[in-house]
Amino acid sequence: MEYTELSNGLKMPMGGFGVFQVTDKEECKQSVINAIRAGYRLIDTAAVYGNEDAVGDAVREVIAEGVCTREELFITSKLWVQDMENYDTAKAAIDASLNKMGLEYLDLYLLHQAMRDYFSAWRAMEDAYQEGKLKAIGVSNFYAHVLTNFCETVKIAPMVNQVELHPYFAQPDAVETMKHYHVQPEAWAPLGGGRYQPFEDEMLQGIASAHGKSVAQVILRWNVQRGVTVIPKSTHQNRIEENFDIWDFTLTDEEMDKISALDLGYVGPAVKHFNPEFVRGCLGVKIHD
Repeated sequence: MEYTELSNGLKMPMGGFGVFQVTDKEECKQSVINAIRAGYRLIDTAAVYGNEDAVGDAVREVIAEGVCTREELFITSKLWVQDMENYDTAKAAIDASLNKMGLEYLDLYLLHQAMRDYFSAWRAMEDAYQEGKLKAIGVSNFYAHVLTNFCETVKIAPMVNQVELHPYFAQPDAVETMKHYHVQPEAWAPLGGGRYQPFEDEMLQGIASAHGKSVAQVILRWNVQRGVTVIPKSTHQNRIEENFDIWDFTLTDEEMDKISALDLGYVGPAVKHFNPEFVRGCLGVKIHD
């Protein structure tokens, strides 16, 4: 496992395990347990995923089994748009996530979208960070211009920005903006989110063959080598283990350039954040009454 050091000195794994769309609680719990047993230490969930409780159950089980300690884990969740009404709603949502997960603190907590009054919500996160409830705070889906304004405005700059990052939507300028502000880039959908056909790409197959690895491992390694944390998701044990086994090889500069050349720009994203219909849809998604 490789680690990066966040702007506040906290060490964060460069590889993690995501549970987006794993809605069955028992399946989610078992997948997280399997991931931690396989070596993962970063687990990524969110309030809107509806599985924070399952993640918390898995964490307590592996700790009880002696697989790892709580201090070795890096647990992430996110504040949903519904709870960004004001400071008080955000503060209550932070406590709700902790209670659902049965944890005294979260290693990382993110604003899930740049929507509603996310500045007031951030102030609640800053206070929770200073109180020790959150070991690090960050944002998600903040495009470069939004992130720039945010970093230039808030008291405590975000430590992480989780966005869509993969060879077909590489966002090199956005990654450079994050690095300028000492914000760690983290990739959701690091394998492309099932919208492309990377496993049939002859160039990627050739690189994978040269290293004795799979195409998925090559794609994940590409992001890691450009300084991006990856959080692939799978409920299949063989893929969980495969996605973690990326620490024993290095892509050449030529290979990195070839993979980067797959970039399609903004036409490729899974989520169209500039689409008003998408924004209105997010504003209407409730995670509790």
